Amino acid sequence: MNQPLVLSFFHQAYYTWVPAKGEKMKKLTIRDVADIAIVAAIYVVLTVTPPLNAISYGAYQFRISEMMNFMAFYNPKYIIGVTIGCMIANFFSFGLLDVFVGGGSTLVFLSLGVWLFAKYRKDYLFNGLIRKDHFFFSILFSISMFTIAAELNIVAQLPFFLTWFTTGIGEFASLIIGAIIIGKIGRRIDLSK
Repeated sequence: MNQPLVLSFFHQAYYTWVPAKGEKMKKLTIRDVADIAIVAAIYVVLTVTPPLNAISYGAYQFRISEMMNFMAFYNPKYIIGVTIGCMIANFFSFGLLDVFVGGGSTLVFLSLGVWLFAKYRKDYLFNGLIRKDHFFFSILFSISMFTIAAELNIVAQLPFFLTWFTTGIGEFASLIIGAIIIGKIGRRIDLSK
């Protein structure tokens, strides 16, 4: 049975992997759930633990934990873990508003990035330093910081465009560093499981 592209993508990212023709859908296993929980926990620890928490929130942020986004490029199940981790970490800043704005933004743009840039998975830039899909995602996700800038504009009355610029630059820097680190780990360890 053919599913529309969007439905098929959401099934792939959140519940199952889209099977080859003739195969059945694969559901998340207990191990998958444990892996998702571990990724969420690592994200939270790398965001809220002092002194990292001092640079993880506000208009000037550099989240070390953002490197966990790249786990989703190896296996879409990690979209869930990164989103949950982001939502828990954001509870320690502006509360429920940040949980939904930051968590929702992560869910939407991480899912979109995994889907849009899948065709560049095997391509590298800068003499093999960084995967092309990771680089393009870093740009997309940095641009998506307009959601956080809008939230900070409403909650803390910070100037929208300046905040978008500063959060976007911080996001891009943390993602590029994270892409290099996760990329090197991914060459030694099979992160697709």
